[in-house]
Amino acid sequence: MTDSVVPQVSIIAACRNEIKCIRRFLDSLLAQDMTGIRWEALISDGMSDDGTRDILEEYSAQCPQLRVLTNPARIASVGLNTAIRAARGGIIIRMDAHSWYAATYCRLCLETLQRTGADFVGGPVLAKAEGVWARSVTAAFHSRFATGGASRFRELDYEGWVSTLPYGAWRRATLERIGLFDETLVRNQDDELNIRLLRSGGKIWQSPAIASWYSPRSSLSKLFRQYFQYGFWQVPVLWKHKTMSSWRKLVPAAFVLANAVALGGILATTLGPSSWLAPAVSLWLALIASYIVVCLIASVLAASRHGWMALPFLPMIFCIYHFSFGLGFVVGLLKLLFTQDATFSTEPDSALTRITR
Repeated sequence: MTDSVVPQVSIIAACRNEIKCIRRFLDSLLAQDMTGIRWEALISDGMSDDGTRDILEEYSAQCPQLRVLTNPARIASVGLNTAIRAARGGIIIRMDAHSWYAATYCRLCLETLQRTGADFVGGPVLAKAEGVWARSVTAAFHSRFATGGASRFRELDYEGWVSTLPYGAWRRATLERIGLFDETLVRNQDDELNIRLLRSGGKIWQSPAIASWYSPRSSLSKLFRQYFQYGFWQVPVLWKHKTMSSWRKLVPAAFVLANAVALGGILATTLGPSSWLAPAVSLWLALIASYIVVCLIASVLAASRHGWMALPFLPMIFCIYHFSFGLGFVVGLLKLLFTQDATFSTEPDSALTRITR
């Protein structure tokens, strides 16, 4: 593609240190059915130091439509905006370097934009993994009992209007109208953009035909950190808009706070009137027992759909989802209350960014 040929479609993505996923992502990008469509792809690399950049340059040398950009800020929101600003197409299609895509992904995004008249279109998040642990995380992810997100985008066969999607396609004019991604956010920049889109009168459409797959985190610590980040970065989104893409996201935080209050009450009664100790303990045990019962029911339902081998792991995974997300939200809320700083820090070397990136 020469500089004189303006693309109709610009495919964008941001990445950092995706050495395990980047080849699979790039192979699926270059395998897109783009017959008759002028296109370009712009990948914004956040100063990767694990070999990801070398692979990007390798693929770019083989494909003239693929350009590699540099994102010194090293966070996704800045990287995506860097790619959008450099894009020349009238349609912007976002991909994620941690995922891979059906060959029809881009074409169906274009067709769905035209067919529905929506402002943003995409598909459900399909988690796919190998091994019992990863499949168990996948089963939990697709459960209504899991943390975060509108339930619709976890339903694999649902087609229709939704309140949020992680990636998909916009007309460039839509992004010019509502603005680009909020560069103060390390996480949840897609939710924040979707809130602005809906508040401006725009609509979001999900089509199950627009297929992509996501590889879940491979360890307890990585899963905990991921959802702690999601919870933490919900706070500036909530403060900015006084709303969330789904108010169900407050439930894990309420659960964490309820446990903290109950345990605090138990501790206080050990230092004060002993007559309050038994009721405090009873209330806390009732809270825990109720959660365990619901968690076990949700685990059985998830295992019945995704395989019974996952059942022993699901209660623990649900607990990680809920506790890490809820704890992240509470920590973010405390930071906001004590610092009165709703922007939080996105400087690459700040302690806060290192913890929550």
